[in-house]
Amino acid sequence: MLKTLNYKGKNSIKFLKALLFKRKSNQKNSTIKVSKIIQNVKKNGDEAVIKYEKKFSKLKTKSNKVYFSKKEINKISKGTDKKIKKAIDLAFERIKKFHSKQKFSNFNFKDKYNNQLSYKYTSIDKVGVYVPGGTASYPSTVLMNCIPAIVAGVKNIYLTTPSLSTAINPAIVYAAKKCGVKKIYRTGGAHSIAALAYGTKNFVKVDKIVGPGNIFVTSAKKEVFGDVGIDMIAGPSEVSIVGDKNSDPKLIAADLIAQAEHDVYAQSILITNDKKLINSVNACLKKQLSNLPKKKIAIKSLKKFGIAIYTQSKKKIPEIINIIAPEHLELQTSFDNEIIKSINNAGSIFIGKFSPEAIGDYLAGPNHVLPTSGSARFSSGLSVNDFLKRHSLIKITKTGIERLGASVINLAKHENLDGHANSIKIRLKKEN
Repeated sequence: MLKTLNYKGKNSIKFLKALLFKRKSNQKNSTIKVSKIIQNVKKNGDEAVIKYEKKFSKLKTKSNKVYFSKKEINKISKGTDKKIKKAIDLAFERIKKFHSKQKFSNFNFKDKYNNQLSYKYTSIDKVGVYVPGGTASYPSTVLMNCIPAIVAGVKNIYLTTPSLSTAINPAIVYAAKKCGVKKIYRTGGAHSIAALAYGTKNFVKVDKIVGPGNIFVTSAKKEVFGDVGIDMIAGPSEVSIVGDKNSDPKLIAADLIAQAEHDVYAQSILITNDKKLINSVNACLKKQLSNLPKKKIAIKSLKKFGIAIYTQSKKKIPEIINIIAPEHLELQTSFDNEIIKSINNAGSIFIGKFSPEAIGDYLAGPNHVLPTSGSARFSSGLSVNDFLKRHSLIKITKTGIERLGASVINLAKHENLDGHANSIKIRLKKEN
């Protein structure tokens, strides 16, 4: 099931990077240019949004209503299963508690010249949250994207999810209502990203757009970045699991499948210093996949992008992890703490056999919006800080400019910026 890579030296590193790049290039080759869609929405507003929604979703509905009324939201929300409500309430509480610990504080200090230097945080005003529809209709996406914004102090959160002619998942509406979402729009795709980025008669223009989506949505977010902020350019989900001779192959197989069922481009990787574990995991994969509703998706993902990496030396394991820079990393070995000390590149790290990645998707507390496709080398998961702006405040005294001015003038002249130098000189002359 999983193709095996015997990791030894430099050639192995090249081969591993080639395997990882193959998945990235598949994503790039699937990227669809959305510039025309965005330009059309900018020009024709709601008319273009509805046109594209009906075209791409193959809808025959005559409905042109792009958002739910408060009455509809209340009615749909009440229809949520009681067990799901209870689970959402628990998840909301845990996620909010964790993110509340992330809040930054303003600070203020004075240097020896009595200059006052400060840092101030303010929240973004309007945020748009994209929630996929259809088979990937997740209330957990609502919670993970809205809660850090709430904790940051964002007052205006707008959500869009494709549901123009189909019954929306009531759990999404319940979660959105719990998060105080101002409006729930009924469209998806690149056109909805454009509508949030530039505004229409019905869509409120936001300052930042967050949330996962298909290649249309990802491309659109990339296209509008600069006019609005975005969370990240995320690809299909991925997990790397580290096991040894003491690991339970059933648990590892289950967690590899949990990731593979997301998408045919999802990637599940096993890293181990025990060859027998690879054989045992492959046997468990075949058995567990036989009863999986999303068997076809998971099998295609595992066959195309699944890898079992064997290394004789456990010291090589952190090196492998840092090359992959996985979105999710599970450690199920007898030497987890040794590995953790050397990990620099990973989104979320799940430690021990009772910490499956699936619990992180829903209610452990930390955010499940994480860097993919190796971007954990330079970025982190969604947090409260993503919804805050940082402002520096500078107040210089007469003594301060007298003592510091000469150095500023020298640097400005060195950079051939005489106007900069003069803006200091004129103040020094005025004071003297």
